[in-house]
Amino acid sequence: MNRDKTSLLMVDVQERLLPSIDGQQAVVQNIVSLLKAADMLFVPVMYTEHYPKGLGPTVAEALSVMPDGAPRFEKTNFSCFNEPGFTEVFQPHARSVTVVFGTETHICVLSTIQDLRARGHEVVLVADASGSRDRKNHDLALAAARDRGVLVLPTETVVYQLLGRSGTPEFKALLALLK
Repeated sequence: MNRDKTSLLMVDVQERLLPSIDGQQAVVQNIVSLLKAADMLFVPVMYTEHYPKGLGPTVAEALSVMPDGAPRFEKTNFSCFNEPGFTEVFQPHARSVTVVFGTETHICVLSTIQDLRARGHEVVLVADASGSRDRKNHDLALAAARDRGVLVLPTETVVYQLLGRSGTPEFKALLALLK
């Protein structure tokens, strides 16, 4: 993963859904770390909200560290790519590797990943920055993603790979996030 060839896609991390997600505090903490790293390393970020009238807006913790100018996209389809207009919003921010994370892993995240792979994108799923209401569904979705050629990694690995090396000012600043 190279920061110049990578973009992030955060899927449906919303106020009314998040409280029911298994391990939600750790999921949010990892999302915040990813977003801070993306901002510091100039990695483009895009995020979606699934039916915000019902599920509410993106959680405040994520919005407070969202990089300036990150496009938001509302949807009602489970896969982002089945929503009219998504491809046109996604394409200008897309790079050869798309790092995906969010909720729920076994529904919207997995559906979107499948469509990304079908379009020829290299995909990384951040396991500990994604979640489902039921841990078993989350684990099944991780396995299904691996079976489709998706690299499934923890937040720490993604951040270190985007950094590329130690000893830089960015490394020193992001090290505090990962401890």
